[in-house]
Amino acid sequence: MEILKGKNILIVDDDAYNIFALSAALEDFEANITSVTNGVDAVAAVTATDQPMDIVLMDIMMPEMDGYEAMRTIRDKGFTDLPIVALTAKAMRGDIEKCLEAGASDYMAKPIDVAKLIELMEKLLQKK
Repeated sequence: MEILKGKNILIVDDDAYNIFALSAALEDFEANITSVTNGVDAVAAVTATDQPMDIVLMDIMMPEMDGYEAMRTIRDKGFTDLPIVALTAKAMRGDIEKCLEAGASDYMAKPIDVAKLIELMEKLLQKK
């Protein structure tokens, strides 16, 4: 999975276990992982100029600023080509559409199947 090697990946989730599990899985591919626990910090991490993000894994249900608002804000700040994968426990048809309307490039229902997530990330990064 060479496409993930050296990529800057932002994990946004308010659950420490989810961050740990995703980070551990992605570090095996030699990706650079940054993690934050809410949408406000996600927007700050994406807009920081010192380390441009290649892809964002965005939880939806978080305190302070949820994933929907964070994705809209990131898109409004001009990051229209940045791949954002919404990670959500809400996978009903309306929830999926809401993620895509808010700016997600794609979505994945929790619990996360890491192999499928890696496959999706590779697909999105190849388009970039």
